Amino acid sequence: MSKILITGANGQLGTELRHMLDDRHVAYRATDTQSLDITDSAAVMAYVTDFAPDIIYHCAAYTAVDKAEDEGKLVNQHVNVDGTENLAKAAAAVDAVLVYISTDYVFDGDSKEVYTVDDVPAPRNEYGRAKFEGEQMVQAYAKRYYIIRTSWVFGQYGHNFVYTMLNLAKTHDHLTVVNDQFGRPSWTKTLAEFMLFAVDQHLEYGIYHLSERNSCNWYEFATEILKDTAVTVTPVSSAEYPQKAWRPRHSILDLSKTEATGFEIPTWQEALATFKREID
Repeated sequence: MSKILITGANGQLGTELRHMLDDRHVAYRATDTQSLDITDSAAVMAYVTDFAPDIIYHCAAYTAVDKAEDEGKLVNQHVNVDGTENLAKAAAAVDAVLVYISTDYVFDGDSKEVYTVDDVPAPRNEYGRAKFEGEQMVQAYAKRYYIIRTSWVFGQYGHNFVYTMLNLAKTHDHLTVVNDQFGRPSWTKTLAEFMLFAVDQHLEYGIYHLSERNSCNWYEFATEILKDTAVTVTPVSSAEYPQKAWRPRHSILDLSKTEATGFEIPTWQEALATFKREID
């Protein structure tokens, strides 16, 4: 049986992955910042060479997109770039498969077409830059890897847009949400399933895109989230919600490479409906 290591095991995706492995009665070793500081290169190499995993699911990440522009810029660099470099080197040392989660923010969002796995990244915020540099670290040092780009992640075990909308609906009759940023929502359960699928099916190593089928803007997403409530949702432009970090206006990921593997991807509407039933 393969030896599995999970970084960021208490985060939104890491927790989803742990529960999925538990349900499948698959053993693993879970780490967080307390048990493994991925920014410490010597500690990472020692830990990984001692445990000698066959698979490393690298879920640890710094995801505070706006803070990454200033107060969190250094942490963003250390975790998303240096930490990933450390893990990629350690994975190579024990010949482990490394699964790295990246983001649609590696693209500038200026294209009106979907972004394929072969399109050249051009990040316009610090978070996207660091995640792209993380991709480059994986490609430079890991021998066997899957880079999985995703977007608009929601799930049961963390802070995300779905929970934000549902919580606001408890105290507000009216909400405004931007309608000029387009993308694909991604359920952590679908993402975790594909992470396991890629490894289990021995897919060709490289870059994959994984989000739910269909695309939308944030206003449309919010409207679907709150359709069973009395809350009124009004569309507004991004100019009315200035943020520190640039948000791609059109970052719809092309899913054709992933779909060609035979992995079944639900629509975001189906995924959202199932998720909401699970948390009711």
